[in-house]
Amino acid sequence: MTESAATELIALPLAKQEAGRELRVMVLGAFQFADGGSLLVMPGGSQRLMAFLALRGRTVSRAATAGTLWPDVSEAHAQAALRSALSRLDDIPRRALQVNAVDLALEQSVQVDIREARALANRLLVVGGAPAAADTTAAAVLALSSDILPDSYDDWAMLEAEDWRQLRLHALDALARQLSDDRRYGDAIGAALAALRGEPLRETANATLIHVHLAEGNPSEALAAFDRYRTLLHTELGLDPSPLLSQLLRDIRA
Repeated sequence: MTESAATELIALPLAKQEAGRELRVMVLGAFQFADGGSLLVMPGGSQRLMAFLALRGRTVSRAATAGTLWPDVSEAHAQAALRSALSRLDDIPRRALQVNAVDLALEQSVQVDIREARALANRLLVVGGAPAAADTTAAAVLALSSDILPDSYDDWAMLEAEDWRQLRLHALDALARQLSDDRRYGDAIGAALAALRGEPLRETANATLIHVHLAEGNPSEALAAFDRYRTLLHTELGLDPSPLLSQLLRDIRA
């Protein structure tokens, strides 16, 4: 088959998603593609393509897609790699894509976990807003606890991952404070610890955990959390906690 014929074949309209079938792309924790309740396996290059489109969240030109996913080869080789990634998709994953001779995107009906998680994080960060009950559950903490494609070292994935990491850590801080205000101290501690797993040296997360312990009436737990943070910060960076946090703990000891 000639190169032009292969391009025309891939550019043909794809079959639409069957009514009632839910296709889902997941990039939090690891890449997964689901058809209803079934996880499907696809080649590595096709996974990268699907993840890239899920993270972009919009139509992307074939040239930009190929250049981003295969930056270290010639344009011709990158375009060939893109055609290969598309051609190796089975029928069901192909239904998740809109493809033509110029650009490609995910079908609008395809669900993407990072879009839902970002929406959750942004709702939690609304100043003065009262979060819905569904946004303060253990499932919400779990949705904010995973990084984007943590095993990927592609530049495009790492940039998206850092942007998401910052957003989710701020959201976990806000969620922990809200749960503490609601006197759901166990859940608040869980949210604060999830933020600390994302960045153990983050002072706001450590301060949130300390404040939750104090709100619950456990100053000994607050002091222990502070001592762990101070030791880790000094060991890793040779720094001390901020004067504001240190003063809070001095007041407790007084």
